[in-house]
Amino acid sequence: MFEAVELGNTLDKKDFNQQLPQLRTRLLEIQAALRETRMPVVVIVSGVEGAGKPKVVNRLNEWLDTRGIQTHAFWDESDEEKERPRYWRFWRKLPPRGTIGIMFGSWYTRPIIDRVYGRTKPGEFEFELQRINEFEKMLSDDGALVIKLWFHITKKEQRLRLTPDKNGKLHPATGMVASPMQKKFLKKYDDFITVSEEAIRATSSGIAPWHLIEATDENYRDFTAASTVLDAISRRLEAMQAAARGKEKHSAAKPEAAAASTPQRLVLDSVDLDRTIGDKDYKKQLAKHQERLSRLAWAAREKRRSSIFMFEGWDAAGKGGAIRRLTGAMDARLYRVISVAAPTDEELAQHYLWRFWRHIPQAGYITIYDRSWYGRVLVERVEQFAKEHEWQRAYMEINSFEQQLSEHGIILCKFWLHISPEEQLRRFQEREKIAYKQYKITDEDWRNREKWEPYKLAVSDMVTRTSTSYAPWNMIPSNDKHLARVEILKAVCTRIEQALDE
Repeated sequence: MFEAVELGNTLDKKDFNQQLPQLRTRLLEIQAALRETRMPVVVIVSGVEGAGKPKVVNRLNEWLDTRGIQTHAFWDESDEEKERPRYWRFWRKLPPRGTIGIMFGSWYTRPIIDRVYGRTKPGEFEFELQRINEFEKMLSDDGALVIKLWFHITKKEQRLRLTPDKNGKLHPATGMVASPMQKKFLKKYDDFITVSEEAIRATSSGIAPWHLIEATDENYRDFTAASTVLDAISRRLEAMQAAARGKEKHSAAKPEAAAASTPQRLVLDSVDLDRTIGDKDYKKQLAKHQERLSRLAWAAREKRRSSIFMFEGWDAAGKGGAIRRLTGAMDARLYRVISVAAPTDEELAQHYLWRFWRHIPQAGYITIYDRSWYGRVLVERVEQFAKEHEWQRAYMEINSFEQQLSEHGIILCKFWLHISPEEQLRRFQEREKIAYKQYKITDEDWRNREKWEPYKLAVSDMVTRTSTSYAPWNMIPSNDKHLARVEILKAVCTRIEQALDE
């Protein structure tokens, strides 16, 4: 592959200076057009060590409007990053829609280095590359443009650049001083090329192709990199404009078929809502399992195992009360509760999973989500806030997200609190009558109730398609609130105990 990279490309200083003003003008024009779209641009800067990547990044920042570009360097992982799934550090730095994010180092860096130094096996490396493809497809499906730049120099050129002079300084093209890691890379050039070729072949797709740039000549390297970014954005914007021109006028979206027309038995039909618990037994069980959870929360912290408890359910199903019984058993320093409402403007500028990745707990701590990422396949599906192809692909995206949590050792408990329509109506009416409960009932709650059957179908699809071995759903009968609270406490304690025993 790298043998096919044409060597000896140059751009003399005179031609460079003549062509640069037009290039910079076009870059600023295309960046201004980008701001008017909902498309984020991710530019990955990677390649052979010593190819001058820092200077390329500096040039891009110089030639573009800094108000619409952010640069993030990924190298050593901080303690904060090590305590969370690996992709957490990348999700936090994804550019908002209409802007450009330069990733100096990326999700490719660690898998390649680990493979070169034998810290991973071939099968593990293939798995990492597959995950990269899935991640980049998810970004692309959400409208992002991923531009991947690989800068190549020969082994001879790398040695010239990475061998410091008598003063300890390197070749001017690198703009860096030698480091122990760079000297190690110098000895591993052939291994890096072999592994990098495998990575590029496996991840150069139609939605996110690699662009190989010969980097011996600085002017050619920088001009080609900027031109590649310009061309990629221009083509995408032209395609978006053409699609908009050729799009037919929207016809009214067809509502989903009511669940009543679906003869099969749904998942929720198997939840036994007749189960109850007596007051005396409830108080005894509540105290027992809260004490149990109190001890387990500290034990998990000692073993640096973090947890996520996630609650979904019908309006008035008792999510808030159940969460209060959990938090009432734990030291407030160990947990935080994230109440999920309609996304903010900042959150709308990102992939829908972004706001949930942000709150992944550090090692030994707990995050409780009052509603969650499942809004994409529930409220956004039923209310048609998301298009069908968006919520259909969300099942795979959510499973991948939860798999990464599980692989990192996070204890994940998912709860659906189920009540009958009759019990929900009784609770709604009670809330309207009791002054201190009136804030809990809104017009939206009544509107959602009218769509009970479409929601029921959506919930059944959700449970069927996202209940996995690493993140199973707990279906909680909640007509009796006391029973629901005890069942949730028991499930959380059991799951933590199992995880700590692993």
